Amino acid sequence: MPPTLELPAITDQTAFNLARWKELSADPSVAALSARVRTDRYGHLIMMPVPGFDHAGFQSDVVGELRNLMRNGKALGECSVSTSEGIRGPDAAWISDARRRRAVKDNLLIIAPEICVEVLSSSNTREEIEEKKELYFEAGADEVWLCDKKGRMFFFLKDAPEDQAVKSKLCPSFPERLSLS
Repeated sequence: MPPTLELPAITDQTAFNLARWKELSADPSVAALSARVRTDRYGHLIMMPVPGFDHAGFQSDVVGELRNLMRNGKALGECSVSTSEGIRGPDAAWISDARRRRAVKDNLLIIAPEICVEVLSSSNTREEIEEKKELYFEAGADEVWLCDKKGRMFFFLKDAPEDQAVKSKLCPSFPERLSLS
């Protein structure tokens, strides 16, 4: 009988993500990178370029609008969320005070914010964005929003994640389009 490889198994993805994120956050070589980082489900580091001006502008506008329109919570730009496929970071998010008390552990969200927003870039693929939507919903998001390169907003709700909603349930007065002017 051949010998069995004795390798650790990932039996709890959230615990694994927490440990790996803590390790990466303490690593000065990771902190020195001029890129955004996330991980895959095995803890491997994935680097992404810092967003361009338009992307950063829409990201900032989303956070600003959420800050103005929503109460009893916090609007965030790029926050780390534990998912079944590793650490992901929505471009913008809104999390209620009640959820924040349960969700933050060791500076990582182990439950997704109620609203997770992705600002689309030229490098995104349909498959990548669909995967992110699925991961955020699976991690507990109530809504996933997309902002395209023209500032148009697309809303998806956990009750029907495949169908585009006319507007957000949590923030119904959020504009349908943002402008970089």
